[in-house]
Amino acid sequence: MKLLLCAIPLVLAASAALADPPADNVGRHHHPNLAAAQRLSTQAFEKIVAAQKANEFDLGGHAQKAKDLLDEVNRELKAAAETANVEHRK
Repeated sequence: MKLLLCAIPLVLAASAALADPPADNVGRHHHPNLAAAQRLSTQAFEKIVAAQKANEFDLGGHAQKAKDLLDEVNRELKAAAETANVEHRK
């Protein structure tokens, strides 16, 4: 059971990485600053997963809340890149 609980955050991290491609891969334009922000956000998510695994408990729900917020960050960065792509075409 403990192994299963440790595996769940890793699966979620992998699925989040696959679900939200880096912002610089959105459309035909490149956005290096947005892509860098998304890479750092992904690294932060991975560090939280590692902290949860190392502590072997949920950290009072705060770690999960932080991961949820980082998922939102990645969605917003992707939206920002898509918006920049649309505005650039005008």
